[in-house]
Amino acid sequence: MPRGNPSPKLAITVDPEIHGKILAAASRDGVSVSAWMTGAAREALQRRAGLAAVAQWEQQHGRLTPEEMADARLRVQAQLRAASKVRRTA
Repeated sequence: MPRGNPSPKLAITVDPEIHGKILAAASRDGVSVSAWMTGAAREALQRRAGLAAVAQWEQQHGRLTPEEMADARLRVQAQLRAASKVRRTA
């Protein structure tokens, strides 16, 4: 019996074009395909959760204005630039 908390395994099928891009991205990032796919799934799930939170907020408070959306885009871009710099220096 395995020790600890082993990670569950999935068997998936992907288009050949996507398969090649996944392999290249994992190699470029210096991680295993499993780690890359886990990261991609985590990001997709976080995005969904964020969109659901925004939808819930808008139900309670009304739609975000174009100005609020523009401000949010600027903040996200700044955060992405900062995260990119951290990854390059690590």
